[in-house]
Order: sequence, then C-alpha cells, then structure tokens
Amino acid sequence: MSTDNLFNSVDSIEFYVGSAKQWAYFHEKAMGFRIIGYSGPETGVRDRISYLMQQGEVKLIFTGFLSRESEISRHVELHGDGVKDIAIDVDNLDDTLSFIRENGVVKPGEIKKLKGEGGTFVRSELNTYGETVHSLRDYGEWDSDLLPGFREIESQERNLGVKKIDHVVGNVEVNKMDPWIDYYVKGLGFTHFLTFDDKDISTKYSSLKSKVVEYGGRKIVFPINEPALGLKKSQIQEYLDYYETPGVQHIALKTDNIIETVRKLKSNGIHFLDTPGTYYDELEDRVGKIDEDIEVLRELNILVDRDHDGYLLQIFTQPIGDRPTFFYEVIQRKGATSFGKGNFKALFESIEKEQEKRGNL
Repeated sequence: MSTDNLFNSVDSIEFYVGSAKQWAYFHEKAMGFRIIGYSGPETGVRDRISYLMQQGEVKLIFTGFLSRESEISRHVELHGDGVKDIAIDVDNLDDTLSFIRENGVVKPGEIKKLKGEGGTFVRSELNTYGETVHSLRDYGEWDSDLLPGFREIESQERNLGVKKIDHVVGNVEVNKMDPWIDYYVKGLGFTHFLTFDDKDISTKYSSLKSKVVEYGGRKIVFPINEPALGLKKSQIQEYLDYYETPGVQHIALKTDNIIETVRKLKSNGIHFLDTPGTYYDELEDRVGKIDEDIEVLRELNILVDRDHDGYLLQIFTQPIGDRPTFFYEVIQRKGATSFGKGNFKALFESIEKEQEKRGNL
C-alpha cells in the first residue's frame, strides 16, 4: 500500500478550556481569528460548548464543559487550558487504518459514522502523548465546511496575516522522546528528518533534546521535545510540572509578513518574549544580508536564523493561559526549512528570565 497520501494535513486543533466563550473572544479580538461555527445545547449538543474559529487555513476549536462531571471538566481541572485533539484530515479512513493496523505500533479507536444534513462524517481516534489525541477525519461523504453538531456563525473578518499551521510541538518526559518518534515513524509512516541535542539547545542553566518528524513533504510537521539534564529546571520540565502530563507546548502560525502580523498582534495586547538587545548587534554577521530592517526587528523582538535553504523570522508569545504551558510561535519562512537553531540560546535565555520571575528556574 502506498503511504504517500494517507494523511493530508492538520485539519483543526481542539482545546479543552475553562471558558470556551472567553477563549473565542480572545482569539477573535487579539489573534485575528473569525468565529465560523458554534456547537452547544442550541444545536443539540448537551454536554459542551464549542466555538470553531478560522484564519487562513488554520482552524481552532475551543471547547468548554457544562457539567463538573464531564471529561472536559476533569481535563481542565488537572491540566489547565490546553490542546486535546490535533485532528488530521484523511482521504480514505479505511485505507489509513489498515496501514496503521498492519504496522502494529498504534492501536486505532473504533470507526464512528455521524449522519447529518451534510451527509455522513467518518472519524476514528488515535491516542498519542499524554492525553492528547489525533482524530482522523474522512470528509468523503460529508458536504459541509462545519463539523457535525455545529451551526454556521457569521462574523467579521479580522485576519492578521496568519496563513497556515507550520508545525505543532509536543513536550514529553525524559527518555520518552525516542518512543514517540517511533510511534510516528514506525506506526504512522512519518519521516524523522531533524535532531537537536542538548548541545544545540542549551544555556548555562538548562537544556532540552528535540527530534522532528514530518509527513508528505512537510504537509504535517511534529517536533517532539524532552528535558535534558542541566544546572536548573528546563522549560520543558516546567511545562510538564504545570500541565501534569505530556502535551502540546506550542503551535507555530505561518505568515508571509511577520512584521505586519506582529505589529497588529502587539497592538491588540499580545505579549511576546523579550530578546536581549545584544542579539541584534551582530545579527547581520551571523545570518548575512536580509530584506528586513534590523532596527525594526529589534523594536519588535523578532528573531532571525539562516540555513542552507534560506532564512526564517520567528517570535514566541508568552504563555496564553494562566499556567506557564501553552504558547504560540509566529514564523515567516524565506526559504529556510529548519527551526531556528541559531536562535535557541537567545530564546532559552528569554524563557529563563520568565521562569525566574515565577520562581521556577
């Protein structure tokens, strides 16, 4: 069986949160997402409230609970607000599940068929790190842009330049990174194409290890991080301590104009990590000539790195929720296919300053 077209793309990412309405409001007003669908008691769904939001090709779902007895309530109480489902679009669910079963590494859940005005929606579920899942979605017999149980919402376009999901990063425990890489490579047919060790990603205080898997020529990209031994607590261990399980650390949102996007996000109240001013003093010596004005990048705290394919620009928000767990990255690629290895030290030092403020370094 050909493994080239079993998975298409990340379809949507669903968060379990304490208040779906507040997360939707934040992402609409501050992040530029538009509400396109609503699910709840008014649409026949009795146990939850969900808002489906979109910007460019990125779809996010924020789901809250209606009863403290619900699985969503338990999840939020234990972990805080965070990602539950990284959904993946597939052309033929039967073929995809047959391939997964033949590999014998991942055990898929049962196939569920939901009928509605849009036809028949088919899905199955895979458990991955922590309590995160991948729901596999087959839209072949479903003629609607909305998921079952959602009704369309008309809202104002607020696009800030976000085009698509570049990658989704997971944090796992010490010595668990390689088994999860095998899960994707041996179990799902992904390719392992990049490794960073604690020599690549470290400061004098902390470090981490990371490996990256991709599928279909980078249609889907999942880096996996684990803590590494350091003098003090790494950001990955801080995440694991607060989230109380492995989970999604951040989502990288791709834009074609990071300066414009970041300016709009900052004007809407989004807080980003600071970058040491000395970072920009020798930037051109390190990365060579770039199109952007370095003083503008300094003003906005945007990082730059170059690889053999080109260069990239990136910036990271502070944690979005109350716990120091999930955050966003904004990234623009000008040919580069890597992840900003040259920025790791500056990024880590910025994160460690925030950890120190929280008393967790």
